[in-house]
Amino acid sequence: MILVDTSVLIGYFKGRRGYPFDLLDEFIDHNIPFGLNNYIYQEVLQGVRTEKEFQRLKEYLDTLLFYELLNGRRSYEAAACLYFKCRQAGYTIRSTIDFLIVQTALENNLYLLHDDKDFTNIARVIKELKIYKL
Repeated sequence: MILVDTSVLIGYFKGRRGYPFDLLDEFIDHNIPFGLNNYIYQEVLQGVRTEKEFQRLKEYLDTLLFYELLNGRRSYEAAACLYFKCRQAGYTIRSTIDFLIVQTALENNLYLLHDDKDFTNIARVIKELKIYKL
């Protein structure tokens, strides 16, 4: 299964082409299951400009699979540990949400499709993170 990050969804909805946006197009065209989590959901929705766009996008996103953190407070503790490990390795990642996205992927055994160099850097340290690649 695949977790699609905000960076891909926003680029896709803005009409960007190339990898990974064309890959998301293939997922949609071939009914390949993919999903998001609540953090990605919020990030995508908060970027809209009109109420009409908000409603339309919300209706679409609500049809997708949603993955949750599975271990309550322990999931947040684990995400904080991921941040700490990356910082110790020399990578300061700017977004707390990115670590909650990574933790969601890890707990649900998902591949992460992204267009964000922070995830590439996280994957250099967190070897268990599976990045979706062709």
